[in-house]
Amino acid sequence: MLRVVFLRAVFAVLAMLVIHVAPPVAAQESPVATDVTSAAIQKFINELPRDRVSDRAIRIVKVTGDYQVGVWGVFRPKEFPGGANLHEVNTTEIYYMVEGVATLVTGGTLTDTNPNTPGRGIEGGVSRRVTKGDVIIIPGHTAHWFSELETDIEYLIFRTDPDNRFELR
Repeated sequence: MLRVVFLRAVFAVLAMLVIHVAPPVAAQESPVATDVTSAAIQKFINELPRDRVSDRAIRIVKVTGDYQVGVWGVFRPKEFPGGANLHEVNTTEIYYMVEGVATLVTGGTLTDTNPNTPGRGIEGGVSRRVTKGDVIIIPGHTAHWFSELETDIEYLIFRTDPDNRFELR
């Protein structure tokens, strides 16, 4: 029960952040709220494949005009921290840690090799240990990477989509 109350509070805060990031609503438009319940999120995450990184959209909606926002559920097994990523588009990501413990690096410069797995890593940047309940806001064009996973992790990603690249769901 406490988890449901906490998730609802986090969603309310994140919704306010998204509203302040989105372009202003024209006078003739009436925004409509979209519900993504904690039960639906948990069911979605529980059904993700457990043998690989699963990063799948739960819900993507048009917020105002042509501006979209999406919620993704992610499962990342401890055995696969993965490579560093940097979105070349103006997509801000907000991570909400549902379960697990990891080290997340943001900023810095992408490198061609990652000491943990084949792929890219990050040189420099800021490392932080993230745990259940943490929220991290990663601006567009910012390198990011889970350099170490202490456990399997589950997290939500709230992605802004000012360029309408995501398919509505």
